[in-house]
Amino acid sequence: MAAAIPPGRVVWGLQLPIQSQSTIYVQAWEEGAGAADLAAIACAADRAGAFYVAVCDHVAIPRPADESMSATWYDTVATLSWLAAQTDRVHLLSHVYVLPYRHPLVTAKSFTTLDHLSTGRAILGVGAGHLRSEFDLLGVDHAGRGASTDHALAVIRAAFTEEFPTVGGPGAEVGVGVRPRPTRPGGPPIWVGGSSRPAMRRAARLGDGWLPQGPPEMGMRAAVEFIRAERAAADRPEEFDLGINGAPIRLGPARDGDPDWVLTGSADEVAAGLRRYCEVGANQLQLRFLADSAAEYADQLERFGDDVWPSVVS
Repeated sequence: MAAAIPPGRVVWGLQLPIQSQSTIYVQAWEEGAGAADLAAIACAADRAGAFYVAVCDHVAIPRPADESMSATWYDTVATLSWLAAQTDRVHLLSHVYVLPYRHPLVTAKSFTTLDHLSTGRAILGVGAGHLRSEFDLLGVDHAGRGASTDHALAVIRAAFTEEFPTVGGPGAEVGVGVRPRPTRPGGPPIWVGGSSRPAMRRAARLGDGWLPQGPPEMGMRAAVEFIRAERAAADRPEEFDLGINGAPIRLGPARDGDPDWVLTGSADEVAAGLRRYCEVGANQLQLRFLADSAAEYADQLERFGDDVWPSVVS
C-alpha cells in the first residue's frame, strides 16, 4: 500500500465536531447539535477542499471517565458510512479505530466495505487505545494492546490486498474470503495514531502514515526524523503521510476567552500561522475551528477553503 497524499502536496483535514464531545475540546453549541448539523459541516468541508473528515472511536465510557470524556462518541463506521452518502470527494478517516477491541477481520470487513461503497475514499486510522476501564469492560487485555495492534495490522493488510488471505498461527492457517473488495487497489491507506515512541515506530514500520495524538515528547521535528529513520531501517518506501495537529482557528478578530495560541485574524494572518507547520516536514494538517454554532462552523470552513488555504500552499 502507498501513501494517500500525492507526492509534493500538502493537505488539510479535520476531526469533526459533534461526533465526539470530550470536555478537552467540545464547544458549547455541540451538545444540542444533531445529524443535520453534522452533515452540514461535513458537506462544507467537502466543498472547501478538505482532504479528509475524521470520526473517533470509543465503544462505551465507564463511569467516572465520562465526567471528562463525556458519553457522546458516535459509532465510527456507521458515521463514516453515512457521511460517505452525504459527500462527494472528501476522504473518510477513522481517528483512530482501536484495533484491540475487535477481531482484525471485523475491522478489515468494515473498511473494505466502506472503501467499496465510497468509491475509494476510506482511510483506516488506527491506534492501540488507552482507556483501561473500557478495555476491562470489553474483556480485552490492556497490557497486551501493543502486540495485539501489531498482529491485527498484519491480518488487516492481508485482507486489504488479497481476496483470500491466509490467517491463523502455525499449524492453524486457513484461507478466508473477504468481499466486497475495496475500490482502492491494495485497500485503504493505514495511518497509525499515537505520539509515544512505540506508536511512532509502529507507524513507520507498519503504516502508510502517522497521526500524532498530542505533541510528541521529543518534539515534532525530532519525531519526524525518528519516523523517517525507522522507516528507512525497515526498508519501507520513502513516501509516507506525516500529520501535525494545528492550533484552533477562528477567522476574524479574537474573542474574549480565546487562548493566546488560537490562530485568529485575517486570512493572510491565519495562513502565515499555518505555514510554519509545513516547515517540520508534515504533509497533512489536522485543523479545528472555533464557532458558536454549526452554521458558523460550516461558514468558517468554506471561508478557509476559499481565502486561507490557497495562501498556505502557494
